[in-house]
Amino acid sequence: MLSAAVPQAGVLGWPVRHSLSPRVHGYWLKHYDLAGSYEHLPVPPEVFEAYVRALTLHGYVGANVTVPHKEAALALCDDLDTAARTIGAVNTLIFRDGRIEGRNSDAFGFLESLRRAFPALRTSSGPAVVLGAGGAARAVIYALKTVGAPEIRVLNRTVSRAERLAEELGPSVIAEPLAPEALRDAVLLVNTTSLGMTGQSRLDLDLLSLPPASAVVDIVYKPLQTDLLRNAAAAGHPTMNGLGMLLHQARPGFEAWFGVSPDVDQDLRAAVLEGLE
Repeated sequence: MLSAAVPQAGVLGWPVRHSLSPRVHGYWLKHYDLAGSYEHLPVPPEVFEAYVRALTLHGYVGANVTVPHKEAALALCDDLDTAARTIGAVNTLIFRDGRIEGRNSDAFGFLESLRRAFPALRTSSGPAVVLGAGGAARAVIYALKTVGAPEIRVLNRTVSRAERLAEELGPSVIAEPLAPEALRDAVLLVNTTSLGMTGQSRLDLDLLSLPPASAVVDIVYKPLQTDLLRNAAAAGHPTMNGLGMLLHQARPGFEAWFGVSPDVDQDLRAAVLEGLE
């Protein structure tokens, strides 16, 4: 373990060795010539709280949180930002003055990647469609609400889950059946499910009802090009995979821990793509 004078951070998960976060933060530490470390922190659920509290005593300035700990992290925080409280999950912990602050940067990461990929997109100009009703969907819906999406249609195989999500997140969020007709007049389609991910079933959705200029996003990044994105591109839609969201959601934590606001550049993308391969 490094000296307490050197800020340490890491990513908490179980398992966690697959996480690309050390590659992202390691790149930034080297790029900005900063003293610090960032590592995988494997911790089983039954000792999560004790482990996190121990980190605060041993030179750690914070940590990222991934599956299955995001809700457990929410419960142990002394302070929460609005995003974490609304989404119901924490992916970034900051240790400061004996307190644990919890944030959720997934919405920030989604919006930043969306802004860079589609600079002309106006999310306030029409409905958005979100596939899925899990934690990732909550983050995307929260993000879209903050930028004025007038209507957010939640489509899920289990309609009751979509209905519960719509009830929790407000009047502009509605649940609809998972059917092509729900894509009518949408300006944006976002897949937040694991369908299409490596090792998972493919997402089978007819895009004929989606207006030709509408953007299609899949937050999956393994593989970078899912069947949904290939079909959308073949139909002329602008598309975006999930790599940008992964990279941009890491920025707020790095700034809080190491004092520098980092950028997402092509060299970082290349380093992370090497890890994916």
